[in-house]
Amino acid sequence: MKKRLLTAVVGVSIAVGWMFTVYTPAFAIIMAAVAGICVYEMLRVFDVKNIPFFVLCEATGVCTVLYAEYKPKLDLPLFPVITGIVLVSLILMVADHKRLHFDQVVCSLFSSLLIPAALSTVVLFRDVYLTWPALYSRSDGIFFILFAFFCAWWTDGFALFAGKAFGKHKLAPNISPKKTVEGAIGGVIGNILMCITLWYLFQTKFNLSEYINIVWVIVSAIALSVISMFGDLAASTIKRHRGIKDFGNLLPGHGGAMDRFDSSVFVFAALYAEIIVTAKIIGG
Repeated sequence: MKKRLLTAVVGVSIAVGWMFTVYTPAFAIIMAAVAGICVYEMLRVFDVKNIPFFVLCEATGVCTVLYAEYKPKLDLPLFPVITGIVLVSLILMVADHKRLHFDQVVCSLFSSLLIPAALSTVVLFRDVYLTWPALYSRSDGIFFILFAFFCAWWTDGFALFAGKAFGKHKLAPNISPKKTVEGAIGGVIGNILMCITLWYLFQTKFNLSEYINIVWVIVSAIALSVISMFGDLAASTIKRHRGIKDFGNLLPGHGGAMDRFDSSVFVFAALYAEIIVTAKIIGG
């Protein structure tokens, strides 16, 4: 537990420093590096040994995040690019069919496209004031970034402590035996309290958009907490299927980068989808 807490403190310190780069290219570059590490861990989990395919997936993951940063300048048609990546992957599979199997190609492409795409939403959160200027401000964008991390990480943290203190009923014993119903409830409640605190501080200091009100915060915090736990269980299912405990060992006490961002992938994507739907309904 001490090792886990120490790693968490170091991680939070790095995250705070990262937030100071929010309006610089370094913001997306650092997240692209995180995406690259996550993809690397997933490729190792799927036992990919074909070097050209490995490099293709890594490049796809990193460039997916950078695309969110430089999209206005690139104006790159995504469909032909993704189609090209798939075709090259299949060619490599045919050329090395004894070592590179179809299930590895599918799982690796899934990881190298969707995981970085979800992580890239932190850049899109930051730029909501540019995408929907009539609805959101710069402060709203920063709030969305922190809110997303809160819902992913505070849910996990409070669920861990609540589960250890009160856990009696198993949540998903065949997938993750240590998770309990009491822990899940504690995770949701703890996250709601932390999100309300975050909202109050931003509302007091920066006067958030009228659409980001207390009701929105509570409802979204509950929904995203549930999604966070589902993401964690989905990741646990993958690890159980592959016979591993963690995706990596980069973070002492926490496993790999993907172990820390597994639920975040689901939360980030869901929150950005909510922002899009809200903008469409309101007409921003």
